Amino acid sequence: MPDVLDTLFATIAARKGGDAGQSYTAKLLAAGVEKCAAKFGEEATEAVIAAIRRDKTELAKESADVLYHLMVLWAASGITPDDVYAVLKAREGTSGLAEKASRPKA
Repeated sequence: MPDVLDTLFATIAARKGGDAGQSYTAKLLAAGVEKCAAKFGEEATEAVIAAIRRDKTELAKESADVLYHLMVLWAASGITPDDVYAVLKAREGTSGLAEKASRPKA
């Protein structure tokens, strides 16, 4: 499955700086990080609603939208899947509770 995500990110990255009139991805990226973040939040909310409704079909669709918009946000923010994979790899084998406890207090 990571191959699908890596391919999707490569497509998104290739659209950066492209014609916003021809590509939705280029349009989002041209609008900046704030717009990309808002769109990601909107899609995440829709996924939450589908989950609460226990609508598996809609949750799968919204999850695809969440992944796409998250990757657009990554591209807009200048990070790559490899940056995220490195963080996940560093956390591998660490309890989620221990990892959260190790974070500095706000």
